[in-house]
Amino acid sequence: MRERAETSLEDPQGRLERALIEEYLHERGCSLSTMNAIPAGEQRVLLKQASQYALGRLAEIDARAAYIHGIHDATHKP
Repeated sequence: MRERAETSLEDPQGRLERALIEEYLHERGCSLSTMNAIPAGEQRVLLKQASQYALGRLAEIDARAAYIHGIHDATHKP
């Protein structure tokens, strides 16, 4: 039961962020599970780039969601 409680407290965007990082890495021919085959310096650079990519995509998703909510709210006001 403890695992369930910890899972429910997970960052709501955490899974999406991880998927975006995996997407970035996949486009570069690797994944989180194969990072140990890459030299440590290259790992750090690649993970930093992947994190920046994910951050940018999450910001884009948030902006689009805010835009849609704004449109929805504007059309439902008397």
